Amino acid sequence: MKRWSEGAAAALAGAVNGLFGGGGGMVLLPLLQRQKGLEGRRLFATSLAVIFPMCLISGAVYLLRGGVSLAEAAPYLLGGLAGGVLGGATFQKVPVRWLKAVFAGFLLYGGVRYLL
Repeated sequence: MKRWSEGAAAALAGAVNGLFGGGGGMVLLPLLQRQKGLEGRRLFATSLAVIFPMCLISGAVYLLRGGVSLAEAAPYLLGGLAGGVLGGATFQKVPVRWLKAVFAGFLLYGGVRYLL
């Protein structure tokens, strides 16, 4: 039964990621915490490791279906890569409490922006 619930959780995260072009991590964080008992940095890192392939697959589907323009995405890709390197390099230095607060702040900000 446990494997089934893990698969269902992953499918839900993948569906959210595919439907909204991202956001599977917001589904995975509480599920990984509850189902696997992960905490702190391990929780964030595991979520990222799981969501990365989902993002690649969702992006490939969007690209193949004509839903994304590489010319429009290119400027964000370079900045995103630089930010990913910076975030990964500073990850161990940022207190977990701050990581949680910043993540919650981004979720709140994004939710409010989408409603307006």
